[in-house]
Amino acid sequence: MTKFVAVISGKGGVGKTTATLNLGTALTGFGREVVVVDANLSNPNIALHLGTPKLPITLHDALKGKKHITETAYLHPSGLKIIPSSIALEDWNEDHIEKLRENLLGLMGTCELVLLDCPPGLGKECQTVLKIADEALIVTNPELPAVADALKVKKLAEKEGCNILGILVNRYAEHTGAMDLESMEAMLEVPILGVIPEDAMARKALALKHPLVYTHPESAAAIEFKKVAAKLVGHQYKEKL
Repeated sequence: MTKFVAVISGKGGVGKTTATLNLGTALTGFGREVVVVDANLSNPNIALHLGTPKLPITLHDALKGKKHITETAYLHPSGLKIIPSSIALEDWNEDHIEKLRENLLGLMGTCELVLLDCPPGLGKECQTVLKIADEALIVTNPELPAVADALKVKKLAEKEGCNILGILVNRYAEHTGAMDLESMEAMLEVPILGVIPEDAMARKALALKHPLVYTHPESAAAIEFKKVAAKLVGHQYKEKL
């Protein structure tokens, strides 16, 4: 049975796309069949993160009825399958939101896990993705405004019937005025699954146009991404010496 997991955030800029790609790469490294879908139709970022902004075929071709969704997937060198959305403004059409669900259901039976890079916020796009998802993972930064927005999207996910897996705290740095982890858990009332530290290697990976787990697998942030990925599927993860 294919499971759909929405990676969500209350606001943009917290590292949701980075988290989705790295979790997908880590899970693929564990031998899991995973597909990452850029479900942010109006402001997609996955193709940009991977250095391929102009692609001949994208999810939008499936939404237009030109391709089956399985025909819009690309294979990353890590083995991760990725379905990007088009960044071209002319491909954006609000009517595509209504067609997203039926197209995503075309992935049923093709893999173990579909990670949905969800649009940030509480809009119609986000609501549509959450209606499809079985579970949701909240990505936030350790700052009060980001956590407050995360609380809103958590409530929306619960309203749509999603099981909340927990919180992924991204770009955490001690002694910088960051909100403490206990307060974050108390505010959101869900457990923290992982804390991704601020890591200079993350910027290097972005410049290389690949996920951090692929380019710098032994970096501090990559190891934490792998630990969170392991928790998502009940995998026993131990970092090699």
